[in-house]
Parts: sequence; C-alpha cells; structure tokens
Amino acid sequence: MQNILKRAFLPGLMAVSLTSVSLIPTQPASADDRVIHNAAIGAGASAITGALTGCGSVLNNAITGAGAGAAVNGANGLRTRRARARNGRRIVQDVGVGAVAGVATGAITGGCRTTWKNGLNGAAAGAAVHFLDPRNRKRR
Repeated sequence: MQNILKRAFLPGLMAVSLTSVSLIPTQPASADDRVIHNAAIGAGASAITGALTGCGSVLNNAITGAGAGAAVNGANGLRTRRARARNGRRIVQDVGVGAVAGVATGAITGGCRTTWKNGLNGAAAGAAVHFLDPRNRKRR
C-alpha cells in the first residue's frame, strides 16, 4: 500500500513544489536596507527612556528598543511603496508597533519586570524612529 501511495502522490508533489519555487514570484522581505539604522535609533531612544523610568539595565533597554525599531521598520515595509509615498509614515502605527514589540522583547529578555514600562520603552523607540528616519517622510 505504501508503494502505491508513493507512486501516486510523490510525482505530483514534486511537480507542484518545482512549479511554485521556479515560476511563481514571491514577495520580498518586508524589512528594507534601513533596518539597522532604525534598530539603532530605537536602541538609543529606549535606553534613554529606560534610564528615566528606572527600568532594568541600559543594555537590556537598548535591546528592547532595537527590537522595537526593527519591528517598526518591518511594519512600514509591509505597506506598498505607493502608499508610503502618498501618506508617509503614520505616527500611531509606529508607536503602536513599537509598544507591542517592546512588550514582546521585554518579556523575552526579562530585564524590566513591568509590562507597561516595556511598552513605554518600545513606544518611545517607535516614536523616535518615526521622527528621526528622514527617508520615509511624506513627500509633497
């Protein structure tokens, strides 16, 4: 019975996988070439915010901010180029994505024991990326 199933399904599976790999174009990754730049902006902003709130170490806050900055970059990379040129970045989206990524990264690293402080650090990183990354501003 196994040989019958292998003979019946294996050629079709190989044909489908070959077709999907070679003929169907895939969507490029959502992060762009500025992900390191945005992660660095987020790390700096979160380190400052963490020092002001007294949350964890500077290194842990920088890691949380770097994760938030990279997430903001990825979230803006999901939007089409046309939408980014027409509307620019959205502050609410950047701050929200930064806050969620800050909470997630803070939960993984475990440096700051309160969720709202991790969210505040991430939101500050998202706002800093929004204001300090000049490439994605709205074009008039």
